Amino acid sequence: MTITDVANHAQVSTTAVSKVLRNAYGVSEAMRAKVQAAIDELGYRPHAAARAMRGRTFTIGVLLPHIRNPFFADILDGLTEQIGPAGYQAIMVQAGGTDPKEERRAVDALVDRQVDGILTIAPALAKAELEEIGGGTPTVVLGRHDRSAVYDSVLDDDEVGAELVVEHLIALGHRRIAHITQADDGRGRATALLQTIRARTYERVMTEHGLADHIALAVTSYTEEGGYEGAKRLLARTPRPTAIFAGADQAAYGTLAAVHEAGLTVPGDISVAGYDNARISRLAHISLTSVDQDGAIMGRTAGRLLLERIEGRTSAVRFSVTPTLVTRRSTAPPAGAS
Repeated sequence: MTITDVANHAQVSTTAVSKVLRNAYGVSEAMRAKVQAAIDELGYRPHAAARAMRGRTFTIGVLLPHIRNPFFADILDGLTEQIGPAGYQAIMVQAGGTDPKEERRAVDALVDRQVDGILTIAPALAKAELEEIGGGTPTVVLGRHDRSAVYDSVLDDDEVGAELVVEHLIALGHRRIAHITQADDGRGRATALLQTIRARTYERVMTEHGLADHIALAVTSYTEEGGYEGAKRLLARTPRPTAIFAGADQAAYGTLAAVHEAGLTVPGDISVAGYDNARISRLAHISLTSVDQDGAIMGRTAGRLLLERIEGRTSAVRFSVTPTLVTRRSTAPPAGAS
C-alpha cells in the first residue's frame, strides 16, 4: 500500500496526502478528514524508512523580503557557516518585499520541497500565520519582536540601537535631526516591528532632550528608493535638518544620493547615519556611521536554533543581540558649531 493508493481512494493528489502525513500547515480540516478516512479504510501504514527519508532533506529554507539588501548577506554567511558542518544547505526564496500574499506563496514553495526548517527574515506575515508555519516546520523568525511559544526568535535590541544614533548626533551638536522610517503594513502588532521601535525611540530621545519641535519623520521604506524619496522630502523643509538618521543602511545609501544631488555635502551640510553596518557601509568612499547588529552572529544563532528544533527541542528560545554604534566620516558637528 502506497500514498498513491491512498490518494486514489480519497480522490485527492499525492501532495495532499503527503501534507496530511507530515501534519504540514495549510491543510483544511475537511481535506485532513478525507485523507485520514482513506488511510483508515485501507489500513495504510507509512514505511518507516521512507518516512525518515521524507522527514530529513538536510535543507533549510530562507525567506527573504528581497535580495537587494547587503545586510542579508551577512545573515546568510552566518547561517551557512553554522549549518554547513551538519550537512545542511540553504534554499533561498524572495518573498516580494512587504507583500504578505507573496510571502505565503514563497513559504508554500519551501514547505512543498520538504525543507527541514525555515528562517524568515523580517517577515510581513501576521503572527498567527507565522505560528501556523512553525506548528508544522521548525521555524526561526529574525527581526520581529513578537513573543511566541511556537517558533524561535532572533532579534536586535532596536531601542538601544536607535538611541545610540540619536544620542550621538545630539552630542555632536545637531538639533534638527530627521528620521526615515518604513511604513507599517498593518498585519502585525506595530510594537513588534523593528521600524516602529526605531522610530518611536527617535521621537522619545528627541523629546527627552527638549527637541520635540524638531522631530521630522519621512515614512517611506527601508530601500535605496525609499531613502532617496524620504531625504528629498526632508531636505525641502524650512529650515532643513542638519542630520538624517535612516532606519536602515540601504535607506541611508538613497539618502546620500539625494543629498549629493541637491548640491550639498556629507557631513559638511548634512550628517547621515544608518542602521545595519553592512559591508558596503565600511567602504572608504561611503564611510557611513551605522549601528552594528552583527548579522553574522544573528545568522549563526538562527542556524543553531533550527538544528536544535530539528533534533527535537520544542521549547521556544528568544535571542537578542546588543548593538553597538560604529562612527565614521558621514557624521560630524553641524556647520558653524563650536
